[in-house]
Amino acid sequence: MQITKMTGSMAALLISLSSMSAYAEENDVETVAKIVDIQHELFNGPHEGMRAVHAKGVVLKGDFYPDESASRISKAEHFNNDDATPIVVRFSNGTGIPDIADNDPRGIIKGMAVRFSLEDDEYTDLVLSSVPRFPASTPKEFLQFMTAVKKSANSEESPTPLKKYIQENPAAKAFAEYPKPVPASFAVLSYHSINAFKFTNELGQSVYGRYIVEPYQDEKMLGQKVAGEQNNDYLMNEIRERLPRELVKFHLKLQIANENDEVDDATVIWPESREVVELGTIVIEAVKGNALEYERKTMFNPLALPEGIEPSDDPILLARPAAYAVSFQHRAE
Repeated sequence: MQITKMTGSMAALLISLSSMSAYAEENDVETVAKIVDIQHELFNGPHEGMRAVHAKGVVLKGDFYPDESASRISKAEHFNNDDATPIVVRFSNGTGIPDIADNDPRGIIKGMAVRFSLEDDEYTDLVLSSVPRFPASTPKEFLQFMTAVKKSANSEESPTPLKKYIQENPAAKAFAEYPKPVPASFAVLSYHSINAFKFTNELGQSVYGRYIVEPYQDEKMLGQKVAGEQNNDYLMNEIRERLPRELVKFHLKLQIANENDEVDDATVIWPESREVVELGTIVIEAVKGNALEYERKTMFNPLALPEGIEPSDDPILLARPAAYAVSFQHRAE
């Protein structure tokens, strides 16, 4: 099952999103609704017109230019075009707090979403994170993690429920301990798909892989003192100010799984020795017009997939559209 045609009114979109729950178990759909509710509680939401998480962002536009090696990986349209594919890119802070400071530790995990505009009003999306792993391998485990976060918000217990959960769950511990430095710019940070996808080329050859988006420029992080001196909107402002002067470019790559690598678990990072293939270049050219309206009406969906790309059986991946649909419905009301 491929989710490609995603056009029409908000009502039609919500109906389409509901059908995506066929990917996930019925109990997972109920679970992700509870997760969204907790996220709203933690961030004093729902906030009108805002996402449950990654609420604060900036929307930009540009083009994607495929590398010749991309067609050897997948027959997907945007990997085989002779011309550039138009894209919309949204960078964001973590949390559902609309005015969170860009250097606030609570929102230090940054997001990057990319929409590729395909023929016949179709599209496909990437939903990426600055941290390449997830704290849970199933929606139920993530609900337990988020419940621990909620219970720890005003807890006087020692250790707090969250610290206790992390101590008892290696995946959550690995996520918590993964480095999360403060970037100097959205343009000099790498982003990752935490989930794997199956890619099939015209010859019927298939591989599993995870996306990596790496900046053309060297990554640049801020020390603690300098990070603390930045204003609340330094990342949002910097990318807007940079674009009139220069294009922002990223490599879109794919890390290929070996035969024995775990492709259905978002908590597992594959070894750096795995093959990495260049898929093309993301070129961001300008701030998108009507950005606020676009943000409100748009839901980036990792399962909006063209022919040549399929989801893995990762429970987190398969449940994500159900969670996004709940969040989308809240901000569309």
